[in-house]
Amino acid sequence: MNNNMADSNPIHDDPSTIPSLPTDQPNDAGNDVKLCSKDQRDALPGEPKCTVCGRYGEYICDETDDDVCSLECKQLVLCRISKSSSCVGDLPPPKKLPAADECFYVRDTDYESGMLLSRGDQVQAELLRKKLDIHVKGVVSAPVLSFASCNLPDKLLHNIEGAGYEMPTPVQMQAIPAASMGKNMLVLADTGSGKSASFLIPIISCCVSHRLTYVSDKKKPLAMVLTPTRELSIQVEEHAKLLGKGLPFKTALVVGGDAMARQIYRIQQGVELIVGTPGRLVDLLTKHEIDLDDVTTFVVDEVDCMLQSGFRDQVLQIFTALSQPQVLMYSATMSDSLEKMANSLAKDTVIITVGEPNRPNKAVKQLAIWVESKQKKQKLFDILTSQKHFKPPVVIYVASRLGADLLANAITVSTGTKAVSIHGEKSMTERREIMQSFMVGEFPVVVATGVLGRGVDLLGVRQVIVFDMPNSIKEYVHQIGRASRMGEEGQAIVFVNDENKNVLAELVDVLKSGAAAIPRELINSQYATGFFSGGKGSKKRKHR
Repeated sequence: MNNNMADSNPIHDDPSTIPSLPTDQPNDAGNDVKLCSKDQRDALPGEPKCTVCGRYGEYICDETDDDVCSLECKQLVLCRISKSSSCVGDLPPPKKLPAADECFYVRDTDYESGMLLSRGDQVQAELLRKKLDIHVKGVVSAPVLSFASCNLPDKLLHNIEGAGYEMPTPVQMQAIPAASMGKNMLVLADTGSGKSASFLIPIISCCVSHRLTYVSDKKKPLAMVLTPTRELSIQVEEHAKLLGKGLPFKTALVVGGDAMARQIYRIQQGVELIVGTPGRLVDLLTKHEIDLDDVTTFVVDEVDCMLQSGFRDQVLQIFTALSQPQVLMYSATMSDSLEKMANSLAKDTVIITVGEPNRPNKAVKQLAIWVESKQKKQKLFDILTSQKHFKPPVVIYVASRLGADLLANAITVSTGTKAVSIHGEKSMTERREIMQSFMVGEFPVVVATGVLGRGVDLLGVRQVIVFDMPNSIKEYVHQIGRASRMGEEGQAIVFVNDENKNVLAELVDVLKSGAAAIPRELINSQYATGFFSGGKGSKKRKHR
């Protein structure tokens, strides 16, 4: 895309004032070329207008001579004239996005045809990743800005739009093209950042392509997704159904609590995707003959939780039953054991990190309250009866199943606010009904154990209260992440005291990373000395 095709070009009054970007040069810091249409100003009277969105047509597309406002709109112009079926001819004009939405665009690469990136493309890709806080270890294609650039079926693009996705999130920008290339990946990104769609979209696209290419009456599963909880499996399968609607794409849910015979029958009728929990899938493999030879994509969601919960051997058992599939692993937290597991499952694993691992979503505002155990219940009641501080719907996390039942009952009796508990001892049917009632507003408060701490999409929830601080700071990060989905701002309140001594030092670090106030009692606690040093005759350092 050229800024000034020639000095005599009458379209621009003063070409010398327009920054130059020859097509064979990288978009470095010295070239002030607009990446997104949102970065461009509106056109003044008499100025050229972008043929896509109507903003100031500052540049001219090399291939078509159309006036465009940015690299984003250039891509849309090229996509419209492309013969590829992946491009949609009537894409709507890019919408004006809030300034907080960090969406940038880099020139599309030729990764579909297997060509290597040029030096200029590599520089542009790195600039984009830097702006989006994306870090890559390994060789992958450049991020993309639009779903239309991902070589997806038209119907899938329509379903993506219908599901409310206007533009890819940063993790989707990098993970979707990388997964589409067949890369083995370990993806680390904030809770609520759109990780599920980043593996479901390429899976659906690949399955649809396979079914259209290889027509057969016997449809064996082509992909499998493992999650640590039934709730998360249910959510992922429902998401997959939504995105795959109207396509040759069927799913099977394989979790405990539902009749196995029904699950087996559905698989035997022909499905493309199996979503389930490790225990039930191992039962399925050991007790029944299910042909998994055609499974080409194996996803392990919340893989760090799989390790903590002792699912590692089951995951490996399932993996060995497959025929060398592409492996995609997802998590919001990182550890040495996680990287070891990634390497044990797949070779040449690319690690994609968006943001900082083991850090809470920046959209979640943390509030730590130092309160002794005997006063925690009353402090909770005070919050739930305060018009200022109570922001329903609210998820309250506790340590035990019995504690969840007792606290939900106490909230209802003492505050008049209807509360319900959810945990692993409740039946599958009961848990589904509770979640549906909670999401439609029948209950403004749900008291939960860790069963709702992982991946579950609580779209309406903007406040989380951690009543019982978990023993792992990573679990805390996951729990408070429920207060923010897709970058929406939320609040997390955590009760803490010296009984949580094992995680106090790490909690201080997490609070600091989120610019949260730290209670004086926590600063003075002997268990937080890893971050606040002091002793006889010396003053404790103030938090900075």
